[in-house]
Amino acid sequence: MSRKQKMPLSEFLNRFGTEESCQDYLAAQRWPGGFVCPKCGHKHGCRLSNGLYQCTHCHRQTSVTAGTVLHHSHVSLSKWFLAFYFVSQDKRGLSAVQLSNQIGVTYKTAWSMLRRIRSAMGQRDAAYLLSGVVEFDDAYFGGPTAGGKRGRGTEKAKVFVALSLDAHGNPQYLKMGVTKNIKQTSVKKFANRTVAADSTIRSDGYRSYIPALEDYAHEHKAYDPNSGMLHWLHIVVSNAKAFILGTYHGLPKDHLQSYLGEFAFRFSRRAFGRLLTQRLIHAVACSTMAY
Repeated sequence: MSRKQKMPLSEFLNRFGTEESCQDYLAAQRWPGGFVCPKCGHKHGCRLSNGLYQCTHCHRQTSVTAGTVLHHSHVSLSKWFLAFYFVSQDKRGLSAVQLSNQIGVTYKTAWSMLRRIRSAMGQRDAAYLLSGVVEFDDAYFGGPTAGGKRGRGTEKAKVFVALSLDAHGNPQYLKMGVTKNIKQTSVKKFANRTVAADSTIRSDGYRSYIPALEDYAHEHKAYDPNSGMLHWLHIVVSNAKAFILGTYHGLPKDHLQSYLGEFAFRFSRRAFGRLLTQRLIHAVACSTMAY
């Protein structure tokens, strides 16, 4: 996705090679203005010899990972940071088998770590809305069903896709969401959750879209594959399918949203290059435990 320079592993290890350095960096991302007690909100505390932080007001002790997606993890922070590095620096995505081999944990542990990382990615992107000109369409993920219907109405997993464009018409930021159907109510719900109200949405003239997107400046017309209509969106969908099928073979539908969230997180930050690892760590620090 990105041609930007990657961060060398040696540089990463020099900066985050110890448990203490990882803890200090995560704490700075979570509490940029200094420690804040999660119980009483007091802004003063001290770090104890066991690595916990103690509030000077209510004396509550908490870890830097408490309440985040890393909550109750028995994996060391230094291994977590290695996982952040490998996940963020491999644009093709990383399977649990690959992560297990790279950082020396069991497959089950690697799978759980990736699930938590993807949760942080999804939560971070949920905090932002697309704006400006936004291309909108639905897409279908999954293997073919023998004798099944193609196109809209297929038994494949249905996904809404929204892609914002810059002033030159180039892709900027991406949102993707699994949906049970593409009826008016579902279209409206996804649009309201992902696109700012003052945006312009471009789509084809599908019957559900026109009433569902009436609150936006909505540009729609019958789809013509030779017109260049929704050009970038369709390229991004093709890339998303290659990303998921190429790395995560036999992906169950139940997990599709988390993988789409990972792809969107990567895509929207494709120009970050060597800084993507830090952005992922920041997303983890700002996350909340979702399971």
